[in-house]
Amino acid sequence: MQLPAHAQLIAPQAALAYLDSQSVALPAPVKALQAWRVVMAKPLPGMALAFWLRDAISARFGVARIGGFSGDRVDAPQVGDRLDFFLIEHIDDQVLSLTARDKHLDVMTCVTVEGTQLAITASVVTHNWFGRLYMIPVAPAHKVIVWAMLRRLRRGELRRG
Repeated sequence: MQLPAHAQLIAPQAALAYLDSQSVALPAPVKALQAWRVVMAKPLPGMALAFWLRDAISARFGVARIGGFSGDRVDAPQVGDRLDFFLIEHIDDQVLSLTARDKHLDVMTCVTVEGTQLAITASVVTHNWFGRLYMIPVAPAHKVIVWAMLRRLRRGELRRG
C-alpha cells in the first residue's frame, strides 16, 4: 500500500494490526483541519447507531463510551486538545493526526493534504484479544465509511467547513 508522503502512523507498519489509506482528488486545495471539519459537520447516515452499538458492547469490556462525532467546532485547536474522542497529536496545514488509546488498542487517524489530494490514513495496534476481536467488524466497516466520506467530498455533497 502506497501511503501519502506526510501520513503518520500509530506505530511502525510491521507492528500494525490494521492499516488503511484512501485518497481523493478534490476540485480545490483544502487544509487538513478544514477537510476534517467538512466531513464531521454532516456524519454519514447510520453513524449514530453504529457508535451506540459500539458503546453498548464495548462498555461491558471496560472500554470508555465515546458517543460518536458531535459536529462541535473547536476554534484554533492545538496539540493536546480533543476533537470529540480523539486527541490531537499533530496539526498543521497539511497534516492532522488524531489518536484514541485504551487498554485494548491504539488508533491513529491521519488526514493529509497535498495540493488537491486529500487522504485519510488509519492505523491500529491491538493489545489483547478484545482489541483483535473488536477489529473484526470494525476493519471492513471503517474502509466503507472512509470510502463513503471521500466520495461525498469528491461529489461536493458536503458544505465547506
